[in-house]
Amino acid sequence: MDRVPLVDYLVLDDEPHLVAHECRGCGARYFDRRCACANCSGQEFRDVEVQRVGTLRTFTIVAFAAEGVKVPYVAGVIDCGGTAVRGNVVNVPPDPDQVRSGMKVRLTTVSVGVDPTGVEAVGFGFEPID
Repeated sequence: MDRVPLVDYLVLDDEPHLVAHECRGCGARYFDRRCACANCSGQEFRDVEVQRVGTLRTFTIVAFAAEGVKVPYVAGVIDCGGTAVRGNVVNVPPDPDQVRSGMKVRLTTVSVGVDPTGVEAVGFGFEPID
């Protein structure tokens, strides 16, 4: 089955990972395309691989969402070696007794769906490290 990443900064290979655009001037990292750095106004960037493991810095349990989105789910901000990544925390119950700030997590991929031709869209999330 063919697989395509849901976002262009998700790389699907033997070890899926995220790639950020890093400012050559100050080291700020961005996942979207930039003409200039919001931190230092630098205009030169390089692609860098983001660490696959990190620490959940903050989270919320989402109870209301757009039609068709299964709730509740956990949305969080993960510190991946100094790069802040927004993503869902998966493979854990959406319960404040099960999720906590400071917990160690790792990048994982999640199937978003398969189109009529059999192509699978793949997203990412972070799961707790036991």
